[in-house]
Amino acid sequence: MELKEVREGLARILVPKAERIYDAPVFYNPLMALNRDISVLALKVLGSRRVLDALSATGIRGIRYALETPAGEIWLNDINPNAFRLIVDNVKLNFSGELKIEGKMAILEGEKTLVVTNADANRLMNEQFRYFDFVDLDPFGSPMEFLDSALRAVKRRGVLAITATDTGVLCGAYRNACLRKYLAEPIRGELCHEAGLRILIGTLVRYAAKYDLGVEVLLAYYRDHYFRAFLQLRNGAKTADKSMKQLGYLYQDESGKFEFENAFLPSKATAHGPLWLGPLKNQEFVEELHRLSAEHPLGSKKTQKFLELLKDELDVPFFYDTHAVARRHGLEVRKLAGVIEILYEKGYKATRTHFSPTALKTDAPFEEVLEALRELQ
Repeated sequence: MELKEVREGLARILVPKAERIYDAPVFYNPLMALNRDISVLALKVLGSRRVLDALSATGIRGIRYALETPAGEIWLNDINPNAFRLIVDNVKLNFSGELKIEGKMAILEGEKTLVVTNADANRLMNEQFRYFDFVDLDPFGSPMEFLDSALRAVKRRGVLAITATDTGVLCGAYRNACLRKYLAEPIRGELCHEAGLRILIGTLVRYAAKYDLGVEVLLAYYRDHYFRAFLQLRNGAKTADKSMKQLGYLYQDESGKFEFENAFLPSKATAHGPLWLGPLKNQEFVEELHRLSAEHPLGSKKTQKFLELLKDELDVPFFYDTHAVARRHGLEVRKLAGVIEILYEKGYKATRTHFSPTALKTDAPFEEVLEALRELQ
């Protein structure tokens, strides 16, 4: 395996050389650096001590956790023997001290403890019952096959950080796959990315409720080709019930107008979901992420800018894409800032959204958004 060295955050990492990232013997995606940046910041805010990177590949995420956060014990796991050996090499590259290797496990003890394992992630998480404060699942595709085990491995007041890269499934391009994996009806069109994220969270809420665990969404977002969610677990049947009550369904008609309902079962056959209708962020948490992103010694301007957008975004379910609304109603497309200004003047809240550069989140009814577009003609 031919290797090259890359730097990300405070880490130096050996990664395979390959013309395409999907052809490499061990997967490494430089485009996920922003995902890892935000994860490092989240772990710094949370101060979690025992951390599992269940699907480590090159080990870059777990090594950055060890170098850049207060975490004291970091486990890095991958079922691929090539990945295990590469993680071991990368740990040696970034940390001094003796790395003790016994079969499919390597341990480095010192100021921080790093444990590298070559194991099936589900088996490892089931064996480490309620051991971790923070479990990170960053799979290729859907996280669903690992979710039950992750909910057993994390402490009952711990945090799950979950990535899903099967956006085509969650956004309705593969409807049957969404029905199978997430037990939910997806939607196509401009709302698909937010609906896909909310379907993912809704599924996680239903899984957690089986264990009498409620969920607080610290932050959930869509970026590039993936969804990401940081979920703080809350112990107890009552908190699980409270989370379940924030599930519901989305409806959208041909005009572009949408509505949603909190319900266990939908009232109409055209429902999309079930999906999460609660908040997508804890405002204080996101503000702290944004503050820390500016202080980080190797902080990315792209990460700072994205966190600023998330911080300022109005946290209400779904949005209006001005291009899509204008197209449906035979109107000319106008600047988003103009629509937002008109809505503000009428006493409504309105902001840009990270889901689309041509869309706005608002508490204004659809008719007011449409009227604002007409006023700009």
